[in-house]
Amino acid sequence: MNIGIDQISFYTSQYFLDLRTLAEARGIDPNKYIIGIGQSKMGISPPDEDIVTMAASAAFPLKQRGALDNIETLLFATESGIDQSKAAGLFLHSLLDLPERCRVVELKQACYSATAALRMAMGLVAMRPQNKVLVIASDIARYKLKSPGESTQGCGAVAFTISADPRILTIDPEAGFYSADVMDFWRPNYLSEALVDGKFSTLTYIKSLKASWKQYAEESGRSLEDFSRFCYHIPFTRMAAKAHQKLARGISEENLERVIGESLLYSRDAGNCYSAALYVGLTSLLDNAEDLSGQRIGLYSYGSGCVGEFFSGVVQPNYRKSLLTKLHQTMLTERAELTFQQYEDIYHYGTPTDGGTHDFPQYRTGPFRFAGLQSHKRIYEKT
Repeated sequence: MNIGIDQISFYTSQYFLDLRTLAEARGIDPNKYIIGIGQSKMGISPPDEDIVTMAASAAFPLKQRGALDNIETLLFATESGIDQSKAAGLFLHSLLDLPERCRVVELKQACYSATAALRMAMGLVAMRPQNKVLVIASDIARYKLKSPGESTQGCGAVAFTISADPRILTIDPEAGFYSADVMDFWRPNYLSEALVDGKFSTLTYIKSLKASWKQYAEESGRSLEDFSRFCYHIPFTRMAAKAHQKLARGISEENLERVIGESLLYSRDAGNCYSAALYVGLTSLLDNAEDLSGQRIGLYSYGSGCVGEFFSGVVQPNYRKSLLTKLHQTMLTERAELTFQQYEDIYHYGTPTDGGTHDFPQYRTGPFRFAGLQSHKRIYEKT
């Protein structure tokens, strides 16, 4: 039985900060961002946009086309949790009017959790091939102002359905994976910003990739030449390029651009989307590449702390009929640019913690917004 991604949708916030603006404000050469880390813009979520509204906005186009019919399970992957107990997916379950007969679980392992969700979803579909599983990855990357990580902030969500006989991508059974207890990136419960050991995290990312690829190659018997394209976890686009250069030693810049270039386009403008980052890259590749029907794609998922996995999939015939390319590209081009002062004002807005009633100002969002708080309860509404 073939199982994989049947439909996929990407969403990011309606606001962005140009990294040239950030560079000017911080007194830094813009090329440190544009060339050094390969980023142009970063998505900024306003006070009434959070992981739930972004997730719902990513999934809504799938609901409109009937792709959420027969959904029995919703798996919500995030490392930007909003509650220590209640799964963020239950808010989403309500906003999307999903059936009562539906499992809802939140998964966490840094940026790897969406791939864990994909694997769980495939097992559920294998048991009940007539049904689908909805996987949503949604995150907001946030670091301290003036920190080395500030320019790698971003936000976004990807929703995809896992089914038998998928229309977009079948997932191969072979995989290589690696885990280790390391402190390369973490965020204690008492902090709102992540902590990162940048150089160590890069080394751990690469170590995990090499181990995962070695296992995958031994299990599958495939080599790098068996893949048309590659998608990597993208904390920033230069990281993906460095990763592939470690696998394909001596690869020319031209060939590097050919095999990963289209996968980097959306992340370059949305910024780091954490658990959604790999799947933002996959969406970008499918939307922007030439016809990939019948071709195999290599995928590498990484979550700090750490877990990594290399796996692959085959693009299906006529997959382009199932894509939302125009919607994604229009969304990115119609976002509003923030001034530096607006960016800092939004950064400092914060979520009240006093248990009172708070109505949030209305900004531009997708079809849903985080309207406010009442007695520590989050209030969402459809726009």
